[in-house]
Amino acid sequence: MIMKAKHHFIIYPFFKRYALHIVKRHFGRVQIHATLESEDYPVLLIANHISWWDGFWLMVLNLKVLHKKFHFMMLEEQLRKHWYFNYAGGFSVSKNSRSIVESLDYASGLLKNKDNLVIVFPQGRINSLYNQHFSFEKGIERIVSKNHGKLKVIMVANLVDYFSSAKPLLSIYAKEMNDITGGIESLQKSYQNFYNDCIQQQKAKGE
Repeated sequence: MIMKAKHHFIIYPFFKRYALHIVKRHFGRVQIHATLESEDYPVLLIANHISWWDGFWLMVLNLKVLHKKFHFMMLEEQLRKHWYFNYAGGFSVSKNSRSIVESLDYASGLLKNKDNLVIVFPQGRINSLYNQHFSFEKGIERIVSKNHGKLKVIMVANLVDYFSSAKPLLSIYAKEMNDITGGIESLQKSYQNFYNDCIQQQKAKGE
């Protein structure tokens, strides 16, 4: 039995305010590069997974641009340890377990509601920022295939640079995936091309 997402009337608003506060405190600037329209569709958000910060960064993107009800998949052992995330939209997934199908179908069900956003890190684990080759796990294909034509898939790349500042610059790049009808290879290729473009834009900031 998976741990389904809850949105506690105190914890969820606190998490939103805390995300804005902690990102503002620790980062010199936050730049969001996105032109998105998602009001009438649920959003499946796929992002690179590089740090403990990822969920907070994506909450900032949601609050500033997307304005959806926040849901995110989290390893069950971590969610049980950090139980409060369950009350801020977190739901559990257990790798190498039969319940992983239940978690994926639960995510698909959330995406029947246009007010919802679901975050998936398709690499399945935290990777170094310097690892720029992406290999997606197959679960994301199951989520997309159950919602063809009924959702927007938005790709996100979070990149960090210091340049000449003591505090880092956080750049959040977001773009809608145009074609979600292909399989896992197509999704992975689209994200890889998007990420490569983001890296080039980021490099240009330092020139």
